[in-house]
Amino acid sequence: MNATRTEPRIEALSAITLATQDMASAVRFYEALGFSVVSGGPNTVFTSFAVGQSFLNLIAETHGPINWWGRVIFHVSDVDGLYQKALAAGLAPAFTPRDAPWGERYFHIDDPDGHELSFARPLGQSG
Repeated sequence: MNATRTEPRIEALSAITLATQDMASAVRFYEALGFSVVSGGPNTVFTSFAVGQSFLNLIAETHGPINWWGRVIFHVSDVDGLYQKALAAGLAPAFTPRDAPWGERYFHIDDPDGHELSFARPLGQSG
């Protein structure tokens, strides 16, 4: 029996990651607004805040002025399927899908303007 593979779907906005030159100041700022730290903190290079079902992440950029705006992370039904779809369309993801220590399978790709997009799925979730 041949199972028909379904087209990969974009399911949700998982996170937005913003670059910061001063993690301590940025963490204080977001905490003052009511954001709750779920990992990281003022003395780390990466901090995540809960935003409903999503996250606002901060990443330390300490090498001169910030020339990287950040990253948008989308949850998808099938990371490997979407990666293959990107390749078939002639697009160039930054790397093949991989499993991350924070519990997601993901890959990154830049849009035509250089905005970094990440497509991910929590490990252990099937499509």
